Amino acid sequence: MTGTLDVIIAGGGRVGFQTAELLADRGHDVTIIERDDRVVSDIADEWVATVIHGDATDPAIIEQADVGKADVIAALTGESGLNLAVCLAASELAPEIRTVARIDRKARESYTRFVDAVLFPERAGARVAANEISGSDVQTLADVTGTLDIMLVRVAEGAPAAGKQLSEVRFPAGTLVVSDENGQRIARSDTTLAAGGRYVIAVEPDVVDEVMNLLQG
Repeated sequence: MTGTLDVIIAGGGRVGFQTAELLADRGHDVTIIERDDRVVSDIADEWVATVIHGDATDPAIIEQADVGKADVIAALTGESGLNLAVCLAASELAPEIRTVARIDRKARESYTRFVDAVLFPERAGARVAANEISGSDVQTLADVTGTLDIMLVRVAEGAPAAGKQLSEVRFPAGTLVVSDENGQRIARSDTTLAAGGRYVIAVEPDVVDEVMNLLQG
């Protein structure tokens, strides 16, 4: 996806709010739906997004958020079932909308056929959520043992690591750049992370946001 997006986020907790901040900083239009009075008040005070008080599974509330004009709806509450229900309701009202749901890893097989993208709680930091919402620059290729993820990541123009060799980038422990730009060779210390290039990266969940900051800015 390119250009300015109209994004609806269900859930104004830590992940939802921080994701809204990142998307707003990137110039996207964000609406947050939140059912907790206190959280609604806190978010409204920050002037980050339009805030609607209500249950995001209620079609009337989703319509109030103008789902028919939205590009993406991201259900980022801590409840997998609720997130799926939000995405299904939105798809019914706006069949072309992109749906992103935060789910429990154990429920992955049950949920992925119903939504366009899934986020797992242990790695669903705000930066990963924002990247999933805004397009395909970050794509999870496989979930292997434990919580380790293997991702295909596009290096953004102007990102801290863009144009630098691997030996020059201070990746956190728990990160391994696997492939070079064209996927023909294993990455080496002199591999250059070219802006616009895509690289396969293995990363532990607690450092995903730091890695995404280096590669995406």
